[in-house]
Amino acid sequence: MEQTVAKSAHQKLPFSKLLKRIFFILVGASLVSVALEIFLVPNNIIDGGIVGISIIASHLTGMKLGIFLFLLNLPFLLIGYKQIGKTFAISTLFGVTVMSVGTALLHPVPGLTDDPLLAAVFGGIIMGIGVGLVLRYGGSLDGTEIIAVLFNKKSPFSVGEIVMFINLFILSSAGFVFGWDRAMYSLIAYYIAFKMIDLTIEGFQESKSVWIISDNHKELGDAIVARLGRGVTYLKGEGGYTGDDKKVIFCIITRLEEAKLKLIVEEVDPTSFLAVGNIHDVRGGQFKKNAIH
Repeated sequence: MEQTVAKSAHQKLPFSKLLKRIFFILVGASLVSVALEIFLVPNNIIDGGIVGISIIASHLTGMKLGIFLFLLNLPFLLIGYKQIGKTFAISTLFGVTVMSVGTALLHPVPGLTDDPLLAAVFGGIIMGIGVGLVLRYGGSLDGTEIIAVLFNKKSPFSVGEIVMFINLFILSSAGFVFGWDRAMYSLIAYYIAFKMIDLTIEGFQESKSVWIISDNHKELGDAIVARLGRGVTYLKGEGGYTGDDKKVIFCIITRLEEAKLKLIVEEVDPTSFLAVGNIHDVRGGQFKKNAIH
């Protein structure tokens, strides 16, 4: 008997969400242009990835930075289209185009500071926010991670490790081109940008997952609902050593509520097992704060 598997049809993005995506990719790519032409490039400070290679190539050839940003990213647009999809490729093409045009328009504008430390710090912050916005809304401004995904399939290294190796090589190259002090400033800018990307993608209101194993699960769950205003879910578990049935309390809180939750657990059942982990995104369900008393 033949079995037919229905394929999920591609859902067209609602117009309001499409506009939101376009707007934030535009803002993000524009911020990257500002970081490059107003802070980093005038002070011979580079970033990692294709952006760093483009800055070095522009310096050595005298050609405009935007040309290299666009041309060097083109091959990875094709790879991204095949590996990730059409929406990603179009979003990336739009972001790279805005970034390239933005650097060309801002090139005649003088740098805001000639202090390399200030340039590295503020350039890194603005760069990280810009890249984070583009990533958060479905695009990319750099083909390095796509290279890493391809190499990862044929190497023992993770994607993160491959990206780190590539960027360390690019940042080290800045030492031969611009001097080793600029390479060190570039490393500062790269680190700050890396942290700001995470912060922009994850948001300031980072959520946390909580897992509690307690013999007083009902009393503890009721206390969390009443005193913290968060819903809880009871999961069935089994002790690996004893084989006894266990109830696991699962809930999502914000990091501002972590201290109060630990206090509640300590008061109700000090012997319970508690594990707290970071969550980057929470969607759907009933993740909202109820009234407390």
